[in-house]
Amino acid sequence: MSGDGDNGGGIGGAAGDGARDRAGMTQGARDAAGSDAGMDTGADAGSRAGAGTGVDTGVDAGADTGTAARLQKLFEGHRLTPTQRRIAHCMVRRAADAPFLSSVELAELAGVSQPSVTRFAVALGFDGYPALRRHLREVAPTEKPGDTGSYNEYQQAVQAEIDNLRHLAAALADPSPVIEAGRLFAASRPLPVLGLRAATAQAAGFSYFARKVHPDVRLLDEGGTMLTDRIDAAVRAGASALLCFALPRHPREVVDALEYARTAGLTVVTVADSAFAPVAHHTDLLLPAAVGTGLAFDTACAPMLLGRVLLEAMCDALPDAQARLEEFDARAAARGLFVE
Repeated sequence: MSGDGDNGGGIGGAAGDGARDRAGMTQGARDAAGSDAGMDTGADAGSRAGAGTGVDTGVDAGADTGTAARLQKLFEGHRLTPTQRRIAHCMVRRAADAPFLSSVELAELAGVSQPSVTRFAVALGFDGYPALRRHLREVAPTEKPGDTGSYNEYQQAVQAEIDNLRHLAAALADPSPVIEAGRLFAASRPLPVLGLRAATAQAAGFSYFARKVHPDVRLLDEGGTMLTDRIDAAVRAGASALLCFALPRHPREVVDALEYARTAGLTVVTVADSAFAPVAHHTDLLLPAAVGTGLAFDTACAPMLLGRVLLEAMCDALPDAQARLEEFDARAAARGLFVE
């Protein structure tokens, strides 16, 4: 599907929202902010790690994706508290290291207490953390991987984003969730697109291009009491689905808005940084795409690219999409809109 070439958009992240104090940010906070399992189609996705395709989308560069998948399978089906999900998330991201970490080390990486790690192991059905670690060593590679290189801080951030994109590509080996999302968007008239704070850029970028092929796209990029009014207006106008971009840090308003949207009868599709994200419980179709957490502000190349993939799927489901694009190109040329 060809576009008009006006490829604005870019890496999502609003100044002030992803900001962290470099001196005070722990490694655990970085690990807990990333992404994890493959595309999940259950509204209860947040209560189970790795449900869906089993392909991890936020494992650290160099980690064994097979080990990550086994960890996700281990967590699947267990009701975990938010703290326990944070530990699980950290273990998935550090899949290659997980079998070798002590409870103290894991607690530090995840930003939780050591007793929380013990309770986490018990919640999974083990006598304690030592038993969990023994199990991981039995099913994981026996040797801890070595250093992946001597990259500087900036190179490491780029390499992490490249790795996030690789895992997104692996998740898309099963295109059915994206195809289903495209059909939902094409059928929804209007189509509301929600993104607040750090996710505003992702929602705006999707909406900009979607308007070229979809007859009625409504960007919801401002919170406050008007947000529910705008959802109500979309429902009255005939909307049947809502697309949400949800990135860290997750605003409470987004969670509340998704809960309200589902109550109003909308099918909610969410692009989130993780299947552990707070929005998972209020989503009908969750599409994870990892964010990079190695810099002071999160980077969101994978969510941006997933948004473009969703646009393609929506175009495929709209019979007149190509004609609309060609009409726009003709008008743009007549107006001299773009510099050749």
